[in-house]
Amino acid sequence: MAKSMREIKREIKSKQNTKQITKAMEMVAASRLRRAQMAAEAARPYADKLKEVVASIAAGTKGVKHPMLQKREIKKTAYLVVTSDRGLAGGYNANVLRKVMAEIKEKHSSPNEYAVFVIGRKGRDFFRKRNIEIVEEVTGLSDSPSFSDIKAVAAAAVKNYELGSYDRLYLVYNRFMNAISQIPTVKQLLPMEDIGGTAAANYEYEPSPEGVLEVLLPKYAETLVYSAVLEGKASEFGARMTAMNNATKNATKMINGLTLSYNRARQASITQEISEIVAGANAQG
Repeated sequence: MAKSMREIKREIKSKQNTKQITKAMEMVAASRLRRAQMAAEAARPYADKLKEVVASIAAGTKGVKHPMLQKREIKKTAYLVVTSDRGLAGGYNANVLRKVMAEIKEKHSSPNEYAVFVIGRKGRDFFRKRNIEIVEEVTGLSDSPSFSDIKAVAAAAVKNYELGSYDRLYLVYNRFMNAISQIPTVKQLLPMEDIGGTAAANYEYEPSPEGVLEVLLPKYAETLVYSAVLEGKASEFGARMTAMNNATKNATKMINGLTLSYNRARQASITQEISEIVAGANAQG
């Protein structure tokens, strides 16, 4: 059944309102993306310097032993998953959650073999719906999260590893490439395998290199979690900006199609009116 001109006009107005909203959300996401990128880039030098110091101590201290550096038999694995609190970001959350579930299905045959830590409401709700126990969670992060916002979950994940609650700790997040490309990434956080390095730097440590390493290693691991959160925020805004841009384009196409339908209906109505007038005039003549 053909739509009336009034119905078509109402649909056009609705799509125009939607387009205004998606365009505004795209602009907001673009603005926040720039700030998130700057925050992520600003955090990298600190993490790099911390890694340099840790590597120097580890290389210069013979026979150093720390649970965060030593491999052990894998009996249980933990995953710290970084998601967002809000949706409307394309496949941002779906991609990272699909990635972690693929890892779980591939490596584990029982829920007793893994544990989950979550940052973000979308991830929390996802695991709750599947009855997957969450050890620790953080939700309600601001658009510019500080280290203190995620310290509790990061510290809990690192501490539980040190205590032997599990034997591997993976970080699962979206690595930011650019506004249209975010890569779901699974990164082994503990035990640390990429410290390496040589004792090139000549540092003096108090009370001892081992004592300093005892403090720095957890701090370094927590810093990597914070960096992943900042990367995730940049990825979230990039994905949302792209999604809203696509939504705006789709709304424009729909408006153009409806406008064409409206013009055709209007033309048909005018033609019909002219035909009725001509037929009436002929009948009188």
